[in-house]
Amino acid sequence: MKLSKYLKPYMLFALLTPLTMVGEVMVDLLQPKLMSKIVDEGVLGQDMGLIIHTGLLMMLLIIIGGACGVGSSALGGVASQGFARDLRSDVFKKVMGLSFEQTDKFTTGSLVTRLTTDITALQQMVDFMLRMLVRDGILFIGGIIMMLTLNVKFGIVIVVAMPIEILIVVLVMRKANPLYSIVAARLDSVNTVMQENVSGARVVKAYVREDRESQRFGKANEDLMQANLRVQKMVAVLQPALMMIMNISVIAVILIGGFQVQAREMKVGEVMAAITYLTQVLNGIMMLSMMFQTMSRASASAKRICEVLDSEPVIQDGAGANCTEKGTVSFRGVSFSYPSASGRPVLSDISFDVKQGENVAILGATGSGKSTLVSMIPRFYDPVQGDIFVDGVNVKDMKLSDLRGKVGIVLQKSELFSGSAADNIRWGKKGASLEEVKAAAEIAQADEFVSTLPDGYDGIIAEKGASLSGGQKQRLSISRAVLKKPEILIFDDSTSALDLGTEAKLHKGLREGLKGTTVITIAQRIASVKNCDRIFVLDHGRLAGSGTHEQLLQSCGVYRDICNSQMRNAGGEEECRQCRQWGLKDRVGREVLREDIPA
Repeated sequence: MKLSKYLKPYMLFALLTPLTMVGEVMVDLLQPKLMSKIVDEGVLGQDMGLIIHTGLLMMLLIIIGGACGVGSSALGGVASQGFARDLRSDVFKKVMGLSFEQTDKFTTGSLVTRLTTDITALQQMVDFMLRMLVRDGILFIGGIIMMLTLNVKFGIVIVVAMPIEILIVVLVMRKANPLYSIVAARLDSVNTVMQENVSGARVVKAYVREDRESQRFGKANEDLMQANLRVQKMVAVLQPALMMIMNISVIAVILIGGFQVQAREMKVGEVMAAITYLTQVLNGIMMLSMMFQTMSRASASAKRICEVLDSEPVIQDGAGANCTEKGTVSFRGVSFSYPSASGRPVLSDISFDVKQGENVAILGATGSGKSTLVSMIPRFYDPVQGDIFVDGVNVKDMKLSDLRGKVGIVLQKSELFSGSAADNIRWGKKGASLEEVKAAAEIAQADEFVSTLPDGYDGIIAEKGASLSGGQKQRLSISRAVLKKPEILIFDDSTSALDLGTEAKLHKGLREGLKGTTVITIAQRIASVKNCDRIFVLDHGRLAGSGTHEQLLQSCGVYRDICNSQMRNAGGEEECRQCRQWGLKDRVGREVLREDIPA
């Protein structure tokens, strides 16, 4: 019932569909009556005029019935397709509004199934209810009435056959209905494996894992087949059983009709009409059983769709607030843990301030919580404890559109979309001119390779940027963020594929082209961030230190360890000596003497 609102805009079409279907069904009910008249009065009575007259009338009715059928299909199609389109649009919007935590819970494969297969099942149900339910319902009731008008004794056949057919349908459907939910879940698994392998094809091939992934897909595919077979085995009993009862009923009508003809209480044509009406009645039950199958599938699909529609976004839109500052970020006692991590904190008691126009960096080992920290600034996640302020306002009090309009973020994984290079950059600013696009690309050091593409900025990018290197994809993503001209620009380890020379040019371009923009950079390399105004060091989710490169060498043991390790690996003996100069401290604060440091 909840989804019925999506049919309201198409209510006129929904009402006209069964009305036009009535016209088609009435023609179907009149045809056997007219046929019996031709046989009894025309053929047996040798009245050629009646045969021609009745035959022409039947032709006219067939044309009218066909026109009604075409009209009903067209009108029903508009209603069902419109219903599906609007529902699919709302489900998509709901999915886009869900937090990452919620989308992870549903899984991508499941969401794809719900947006496609499940909505298609609901669309088919709407179409069946508007057309086939009316058609088969009227044929069922009308056929019984017409049979009884021919001879009341035919009611014996109906009284015996109909309850048996209905009982068989009910028993089969009760067994089959729960299985449709299992089929939907198995289809989710197939879609998930498929999606993972399509998006991760390069990794699969690089590690020669085709056989393993084929087995994994084969297992999911086999499970889906078995679930479908279980449903089909249940349903397979239905149609043969119903056909057997129908054929037995036809024989019963022939026998009853034969005795009535011999007793001159009925005519041959009337017996033929009775057989046709009985077939229509029992076929109506068979078609209704098929419709019940469709409704069972749709019922399972409707529950899955409602699960998405009923999911309230964890990240709620704020009421809106006037900002007192510009380009500032503050963390106050922020702690965070992922629900799937059983409460284990990823960040603990993080507090710091970033001023407008500051160029700061966040450094730390893998898994220290760097990406999680910056993901909370545009509210991809909310902290478990503490508060985050942007431009002097708690992010929870801001409208999401306003907050995210202030923030430009370049993620670790560069996501490119189908279209041209210019189209991908214009994600940063809708309707941006080509000059603006080029200016952003020049700052991001992307112009040098985009200009060499066969069609330049109009050149089509292969799906997900398959034709570009990692560094080129990163620079296109950076161009997109630069074009946005945000107050706060976040680089989430998004320069890792750039050489140090290109990275230096990038930062120079940012300083010149985005003056006043606050830049927050996550990086693994100290060489990438040593010239930042301040560096925040994370260690196991806690803030281990903050300051300039020189200050951290003096005050932060974690930073010195990272610096010493990286410079050693890079052969930077001068930098190693600088680390030694300040001395390293162990966990209990005791100074490690210079001679204790390995050479």
